[in-house]
Formats: sequence, structure tokens, C-alpha cells
Amino acid sequence: MAAPTVSSISPAQGASSGGTVITVTGTGFTGVAAVQFGGRAATSFTVLSSTQLTAIPPSGTGAVNVTVTTSQGTSTQTVTYTYVAAPTVSGVTPSQGPVSGGTSVALTGINLSGATTVLFDGNAARAFNVLSATRIVAVTPAHAPGAAAVTVTTPGGTSNPDSPTAYFYYAPVPSLTDIEPVSGPSAGGAAATLTGSGLLNATAVRFDAAAASFTDVSDTQVTVVTPTHTAGAAAVTLTTAGGTSNPLSYVYLDLPTLTSVTPDQGPTYDGAVVTLTGTNLTTATAVDFGGISAAFTVLSPTNVTAVAPAGAAGAVTITLTTLAGVSNGLLYTRITGPTI
Repeated sequence: MAAPTVSSISPAQGASSGGTVITVTGTGFTGVAAVQFGGRAATSFTVLSSTQLTAIPPSGTGAVNVTVTTSQGTSTQTVTYTYVAAPTVSGVTPSQGPVSGGTSVALTGINLSGATTVLFDGNAARAFNVLSATRIVAVTPAHAPGAAAVTVTTPGGTSNPDSPTAYFYYAPVPSLTDIEPVSGPSAGGAAATLTGSGLLNATAVRFDAAAASFTDVSDTQVTVVTPTHTAGAAAVTLTTAGGTSNPLSYVYLDLPTLTSVTPDQGPTYDGAVVTLTGTNLTTATAVDFGGISAAFTVLSPTNVTAVAPAGAAGAVTITLTTLAGVSNGLLYTRITGPTI
């Protein structure tokens, strides 16, 4: 039988601390007595067949020749295994960025060539480019607020396993630019939409001190249901992990009430002008006579004039709608005029 031969190994490089499992391919691997890396015995080896075995190299440095020994001799081919020093990451610039990720950062250190993975707390960088043995540019992934351990893995191992360099994720302070509509009933329960930036993952929306129920729509929009509040202006704020936003003003309005209509009767044809008296009438948006819209003019918080629309003889209910809701109803009676 002939002496063994070694034709290739995979991988051809590994950590200087040893421990990398490599596959050796060749011939004559029956009865293997030793596998050596630069004259030093492998930590262990397993013969898979007469042409293949796996071995774990000991610690070492530089490039060394791999040999296999059987009772027929030792391989003489030059097949090189290269020990690679573990990488070290010493700096990240910039050292912080938003929780959404997407920030381009420069990692500096040593032995960064051949990097296969860049992780931020176990989350893979969106992309990275090895510029040299001392510099990598990476794009941060998304991450929760707080510090993330930055590690680089090469054939030589993983950087700083015991004291990794940290990158800090922060949530931007939310900013509100608009609320629509700008007013609603003091009884609450009205829908409103907040617009701004940094609104995603909101933890609270408040109207003064009153908490509102809300739904995140996007980073720029949140829908809310207003809580109850006394009539008047309320400061609306939104809170995320990044802090509390600037306030916007929302005006609470009491429901309109009608106390009288003068005159309370008129003709069946249109054109009769009536005066509605009540409270909280300023933001009137509609006046209805039995469900039929009428033209109207707001004179004051307590007086509105309306033009009665045509209709059949008989009583109808007048209601007035404001931004706060619909008023109680008052009766208005149409009377058929005399005929000749």
C-alpha cells in the first residue's frame, strides 16, 4: 500500500486559538495514526473514509502544512492551513442612532479582514463592507432602545466576546404638527387624527391629564378617541420611549341646547325667518327642520337665525348641529294660509 496523500482541506483557515473543524481530502486514509498541523498533533480527528477525514487543529499562528500519517508513511504534499488571529472591534462611529436602524457606521479595530458577519446584539447588519483589516462600514439594523453589543466574526473567531463594543439605539422625541378635527364634544368619544413624526410605538396620548385610547397607524400618524373633558382648550401630547411631544391645542365644546324658536310657526312655503335661542351655538354646522336642511346665520353663542324650508302643514322638529354634536329639538308648526 502507498503512503497517504493530502489534496485539499476545507476551510483552509481558522482561529489561532484552534478548535475549527476542518475536512481533509486525499487518499490512503486507512489506519490513520496521526494528523498534524505544522508538526503539532490535531486535538482530535475522525476518519470518514479512505479519502476523507475531519480534524480539529490545535492553537497556532501563521501558515502551517497539514500531514496525515498511517502505517504506510506520512503525506508529503504541501497543503497549507492558515491560523487567523481573532478580530477586535475598538470603536463604532457614530456611536448612536435611531431605533429604526439604517445608520451607516464605521467599525474600527484589528484583524477585521475576511469578516463574514457583523451583528448588533445578534441582529445582522443590513449590509457591510470590509474596507481593510482595521475598518468596516456597516448599516445598522432596527433595534429596541438601549445599548447593543457590536461583534464581527471572521475565520479567526468573534470579536471581544467578553467585552463587546456598544452602539446605543435611541428613540427620537415625537413631534406633533396637526390634529384633525381641532375640536369635539366634552363628553369625549370623538375620533381624531394626530400627525407628526416619531409617533410609532406610542405609549400614551393625553388630553391634558386625561388618557386617550389610540392606534398607531404609522411613524407619522396616530388615530385617537378623545376622553371626556370639561369645555375649553386641552393640551394634546403623545409619548414614546423617546420622550413626550410638543403639545397641540384641542378645544372641547359642550353640546348645543335650544330653549326657544321665534316665531314657532309659519307658512308651508319657504322663506320665513326664525330666531333660535339657546347655548353653545357658535360652531353651528347645520340647522334641520324635520330632517330638511335650512340656511342659517350664527349671530352669537346664544342666537342663530334660520330660513324655514317649505314643507307640509303640521309640526316638525328643529335641531341644530355643532362640532360638539346635535341639540335637543324644538317644535315648529307650518300653517296652511287662507284661500280665496
